[in-house]
Amino acid sequence: MTEILAKDSSLAQRFLPEGVDRLIFVGSVLVIIGLCAPLAAYPTEAKMLLAKVFDELTHNFGVLYLMGSFGALLFLLGLAASQFGNIKLGNVEPDFPTFSWSAMLFCGGIGTSILYWGTIEWTHYFQSPPFDVEPGTAEALSWSTSYPIFHWGPIGWALYCLPGVAMSYSYHVRGASLRLSEACRPILGKLTDGPLGRLIDLCFVIGLVGACSTGFGLAIPLISTGISQILSLDQAALGFALEFIVILFVTAIFSISVWFGLEKGIKRLSDLNVSLAIVLLLFIFLVGPTLFIVELGFESAGHMFHNFIRMSTWTDSAQTSSFVEGWTVFYWAWWLALGPYMGIFIAKISRGRTIRQVILGCIGYGTLGSAAFFAILGNYAVYLEFNNLLPVVEILEAGGGDTAIISVLGTLPISGIVIFLFTVVCVIFAATSYDSASYTIAACATKDLGRDEHPERWHRVFWACLLGVLPITLIYVGGLDSLKSAVTVSSVPLFVIVLLVTLSLCKSLAADQKTDR
Repeated sequence: MTEILAKDSSLAQRFLPEGVDRLIFVGSVLVIIGLCAPLAAYPTEAKMLLAKVFDELTHNFGVLYLMGSFGALLFLLGLAASQFGNIKLGNVEPDFPTFSWSAMLFCGGIGTSILYWGTIEWTHYFQSPPFDVEPGTAEALSWSTSYPIFHWGPIGWALYCLPGVAMSYSYHVRGASLRLSEACRPILGKLTDGPLGRLIDLCFVIGLVGACSTGFGLAIPLISTGISQILSLDQAALGFALEFIVILFVTAIFSISVWFGLEKGIKRLSDLNVSLAIVLLLFIFLVGPTLFIVELGFESAGHMFHNFIRMSTWTDSAQTSSFVEGWTVFYWAWWLALGPYMGIFIAKISRGRTIRQVILGCIGYGTLGSAAFFAILGNYAVYLEFNNLLPVVEILEAGGGDTAIISVLGTLPISGIVIFLFTVVCVIFAATSYDSASYTIAACATKDLGRDEHPERWHRVFWACLLGVLPITLIYVGGLDSLKSAVTVSSVPLFVIVLLVTLSLCKSLAADQKTDR
């Protein structure tokens, strides 16, 4: 593998500009093509293989994901409460106002997935609840509305924040370059400059592409269903062709955004996205069953916090169901796979803030924003189901999640405008996630990127286009299970890498504290 990369890297020297890290660039492209080609050529066999690998990983290593994720949250809270929380990441004022900073954090880390799961995740748990609870009961409803807040809450955002703090400290305080391998230097030492450091950066790119594929794979069918409803198209007849066109359209949008960079592109698109999302949620909240939404949301949040330790540490050792492996382990793998990317992105937008501000802002704003989507979209769907206004669960089983979501929105006043706004928010959410991802990959694949410099525009747009390739393939293979399998597999090497990053952060903080004394 090393010889192949070396040969391709030498070939690439004739075609790629000097500032591009050719090994990372070529290696990542080869791996992505190497993954997509067999998946597209043998979709049935690929789907079966992915499912088998997913089962093996989640059953044999699931407990490590649970322990590591819970430990990440405890570590960050302890760090924020300690004297190290006062450390400022660069001796300047923050580059972005709090609203724009939190908007970029939320949009970069969430994407359209929050609109998909925010509406229907409860249905999966209601039909197959945890803790051996009887399906379809009042107790099942309590778990089904609190578990989504848990899966998108403090632990998930901690898995984004931990590499974010480590990368920010390495970049803004110690003056290291904006690479995942550089954040590991305090532990790896000179090995960072060798094949091991190269491998870490390569794993980061591969993990990011795999993780993005899951979010993109959920977004595209949802956007396609919304467009079909708005334009009265026969989605069944168009099939994959419509989804392919939507992917090209969304890719074009975030390619334009990433072309304009952080200030003019990503920041403005994130601000617009959050504003439109707030309008959408407020409308549903005000014209829908407001009291019911508030009561169930308050109750669900209380149920989640009351059972937080139990949910965080439940491994289901008695094997009463596949709930832990199929949901909690999958979610922690997904957050983990995206963690290093968010770490680099957080570092790039957090100059001038303290470690405490980054930790509490990331976990706090992220959790509150996610909970708002579940409380309003999800609880409105619950209201329709339990008052026999719309058989949400039945529609989900018959037509899939995308059809169920659009059907829920179709019950609102001026439903045509609501579905249009929802689809626009979906498109922009997808764009704000993947323009951030494209920017981050381009930064990682650029040599010696200065503190106030940005990757070349062509480089950012190239990754924006390439990020659409694997999702197309996985959608073609078909099914949510394939998407879940892909992200879990891609997270495995990053589990070890994030552990290295954490140990490196601890070593750096301890060493710098001694120096200050």
